[in-house]
Amino acid sequence: MNEDSTIDPVKQYKARLSALIDKRPSGTRQRIADALGKHRSFVTQILSTAYATPLPAKHVPVIFSVCHFNAEEKRQFLEDYHAAHPEKREEMDGDTVLRHMSMMVIDFRDEEKNRQFDEAIADFAHRMAAIMVKVG
Repeated sequence: MNEDSTIDPVKQYKARLSALIDKRPSGTRQRIADALGKHRSFVTQILSTAYATPLPAKHVPVIFSVCHFNAEEKRQFLEDYHAAHPEKREEMDGDTVLRHMSMMVIDFRDEEKNRQFDEAIADFAHRMAAIMVKVG
């Protein structure tokens, strides 16, 4: 982490994450948006230091999975992330491994309805996984 305490810790981890993603192939931000069930503008908000929107802890494993960060990249990012959000340390499991799942669903022929549906399914899957981790 940067020793300069005047740097906003959220901006610190966002800058690191954005730099890491910039090293990935073209289209990575869109793949992140697709994996999260969100619009690309949401990804812009959680990655850009220009926006105060923090990165939700539940999205960190998804980003790690999509971007294939190595152990050192994960460690550095998590160090910055936990400095900004120490209260999130307990709810994050740095060893979470994700698998891809796809399914065929109805196309509502309406971009907004499709987006809402996709977000609801992604949110449901994340919630169910969180329950299973707590139970198991």
